[in-house]
Amino acid sequence: MNRIIEWLPTSVDRRLKVLGWVYLAAQIFLVGTGGLVRLTSSGLGCPTWPKCTADSLVNTPEMGVHGVIEFGNRLLGVLLGLVAIAAFVAVLRMRRSRPDLFRLTLLAGLGIPAQAVIGGISVLTQLNPYVVGLHFVISVILVGLCTAFLYRLYTVPGPRERVVPLWFLIVTHLTTFVVAITIAVGILTTGSGPHAGDADAPRNGLDSEFLQHVHSWPAYLTLALTLVLVAGAVSLRLPVRRWVLLLLAVELVQTAVGLTQANLGLPAVLVGIHMVLACVLAAAMTAVVLNLKQPVAVDAPPAPRTTSETLAR
Repeated sequence: MNRIIEWLPTSVDRRLKVLGWVYLAAQIFLVGTGGLVRLTSSGLGCPTWPKCTADSLVNTPEMGVHGVIEFGNRLLGVLLGLVAIAAFVAVLRMRRSRPDLFRLTLLAGLGIPAQAVIGGISVLTQLNPYVVGLHFVISVILVGLCTAFLYRLYTVPGPRERVVPLWFLIVTHLTTFVVAITIAVGILTTGSGPHAGDADAPRNGLDSEFLQHVHSWPAYLTLALTLVLVAGAVSLRLPVRRWVLLLLAVELVQTAVGLTQANLGLPAVLVGIHMVLACVLAAAMTAVVLNLKQPVAVDAPPAPRTTSETLAR
């Protein structure tokens, strides 16, 4: 046990950075597999929870491909939990020198069992669209936490100061708020559409076609606000400019996919891509917010005097 503890890092190293990337990628990948469950009508492939059936922890051959897909998603959730535990343990020896990393891994780690419970409730309620929507909201929050964890791994700890004008800060936070609204309305839109996760699953009863239009309004506002941020970041050569450009790129791809899926009658493949891109959008927006501040520059200590300078004095 002592040898294992001694092996744990005492400062951020390559192992932690790789783990950070794996953690974020796994969170987003799980959303993709969750979308596959829903889009293949496999949401009740395992009709109960926490077991797959009343008598079996895993899926059985009689359950067919839907059971494989649903149980596969549950298994990936377990693997993500192991990654969360690994990240938490990896920063234990740094909890005093890097409390930010400790808090982020703790919060993200607690979100994994919360996700499992909400996923179980969604199965037990026959895929209630609001419970399923909450499941996605938690996923987006976890993506943001993992993005923050990864960012902190590449950042010098200590006091931070704003490196953008006040107006840029305000517009960025306004954009973040509109992004949250866009995702929330998108969840309601999906909950009213044809991809319920099971043929007999309930819908939220809202007008799907109308919600598609409502969903587009904050999406276009997000794009307009991002263009303002891009213009400001590039013209003023702000340190955050590459992250704002990444945010714009994600939004353009997301908009193209959204328009295409709407015009093609919501094909499952494009809906799944749209779901994954929503998490990528959340990660990019988080990265922009985090880069509004940078560590305070510490003045270098004065250089030691040479022998000649000392004698001259």
